[in-house]
Amino acid sequence: MSGRLNLTLLLALAVAVPLSLLAGRVWIDPGSTANAAVILGELRLPRAVLAIVIGAGLGASGAAMQGYLRNPLADPGLFGIAPGAALGAVMALWFGYASAPVLVPLFALVGAGGAMALLALIAGRTGGIALFTLAGLMISSLAGALTSLAISLAPNAFAMSEIVTWLFGALTDRGWPDVWLAVPLTLAGIAALMLAGRSLDALTLGDAAARSLGVQPGRLVALLVVGIGLAVGSGVAVAGIVGFVGLIVPHLVRPLTDKRPGSLIVPSALAGGLLVLVADVICRVVPLVTELRLGIALSLIGAPFFLMLLLKMRRGAV
Repeated sequence: MSGRLNLTLLLALAVAVPLSLLAGRVWIDPGSTANAAVILGELRLPRAVLAIVIGAGLGASGAAMQGYLRNPLADPGLFGIAPGAALGAVMALWFGYASAPVLVPLFALVGAGGAMALLALIAGRTGGIALFTLAGLMISSLAGALTSLAISLAPNAFAMSEIVTWLFGALTDRGWPDVWLAVPLTLAGIAALMLAGRSLDALTLGDAAARSLGVQPGRLVALLVVGIGLAVGSGVAVAGIVGFVGLIVPHLVRPLTDKRPGSLIVPSALAGGLLVLVADVICRVVPLVTELRLGIALSLIGAPFFLMLLLKMRRGAV
């Protein structure tokens, strides 16, 4: 079942990518648009690749996290890694490195790495779900508070505007250097999450049964911390905060699989890439004065979806 679903999602991506290259405020006609090859190759193609990569990392992370916590409302942001990456990027902007395009994602990766290290230090040895969740919430709250403090103490209005705009999340003006930064880290993160798949499947039988089947809690936590940290942190590093993908995608894909957490990771990655790619196209074609930010567009989609899940949980349908 998963193989057929993966093939369907790959075909959908194969159709969506060419359309995303042509779509925009100004639609590209390769036969008549001046400098079409440059626009497609240097502007729209790296943007499409980044959308797929970032969505794949968020989708796979959401599937793994919901499987580990056995909570359908879990989202990668809960671990504190995305807020940690955001704090790192905000510090780069605060110090005036906005004009150095490499430093902002590097600071974000350092922030994600710091959050990963702190999470592993607090919860890594026991591997308990409750401690892991609470540690993630603490890190997320701390990073959010420090980000707010940085905004309030911004040295000037320009820096504050840069920080707030970046936090909205967007793929505007991203290029191949961002792709080369995000792709290897995201793929490494998804690979780590796939290695955790069998342990996540065993965990659905209960902690005691999983241990009897050979699941090592410490190793599982390490794989999740590394996998989610790389997949989410690299996405935040190049695009800012893009929320709700890890929450939405597993819910849409799960009914089409055998519902095992391990078999949900790859189709969630593919569906996440498709969702972010389509959302980015919508941002480009909406006729506004300035381009709609990707993070805002996905929040407008994700918030009603989250409300629908809450209502379904209230009825016991989730």
